Amino acid sequence: MLAGLLGREPVLHAYQLGDLDDFFWPYTSWFRRGEQVALLYHGVDPPTLLAFAAPEHVAGLAALLAELAPLLPARLYAHLSPGVEAALAPAFDLDGPAAHLKMALTDPARLARVAPAGRVLGAADLPRLRALYAQAYPGNWFDPRMLDTGQYVGVDDGDGLVAVAGVHVWSPVYRVAALGNVTTHPRVRRRGLGTAVVAALCRRLRDSVEHVTLNVRADNVAAVRLYERLGFTRVAGYGEFTLTARR
Repeated sequence: MLAGLLGREPVLHAYQLGDLDDFFWPYTSWFRRGEQVALLYHGVDPPTLLAFAAPEHVAGLAALLAELAPLLPARLYAHLSPGVEAALAPAFDLDGPAAHLKMALTDPARLARVAPAGRVLGAADLPRLRALYAQAYPGNWFDPRMLDTGQYVGVDDGDGLVAVAGVHVWSPVYRVAALGNVTTHPRVRRRGLGTAVVAALCRRLRDSVEHVTLNVRADNVAAVRLYERLGFTRVAGYGEFTLTARR
């Protein structure tokens, strides 16, 4: 049932579709009102609420969130379609929004114009990967379990990693993936390594999924341009919030 509802707009709901997979399912709580669905993912700290709808269905999603508010943790993060945050405002203080874009790979022919780079990372690479994130992307949303998917690609330079592209979600069952935790070491930026490693990962993902998606801050102009060069297009806007329950 959930897969059928979410699958009507697989790019908008890529994260939720991926979280139906057995790899993620134990970390999820699901809520539904009619055809609207919200997901609370508690595999990260703080837990993250995902609630998206096309513009014509925002009112229905807002009604679901208003009913859901008393059941939510006292502090959480939230990814929300524009306008639905008002339904949570009576119960929570909202810090945000940070404007983000959802993008999808719609012109994969552009990947052929970029020489890929990198190798597949595994569990043995975790210390080097943590070191790269500490220097280049502190405070990111990396879950070490995701290395088990085999969908992290990195570029080596000497004894360390200098560029990486990975996934937040990868589900061959539901045919969706969401890129994430993409970064390049500051000392090698502007050399095309970020583009090359993302291209390598996208080529790899297209062997197992139909929809390759990502979330990116709307004001991260350099990243948006990079993804557009690789064939991604903008699909929807949304806001990211930190929610704290009112006393």
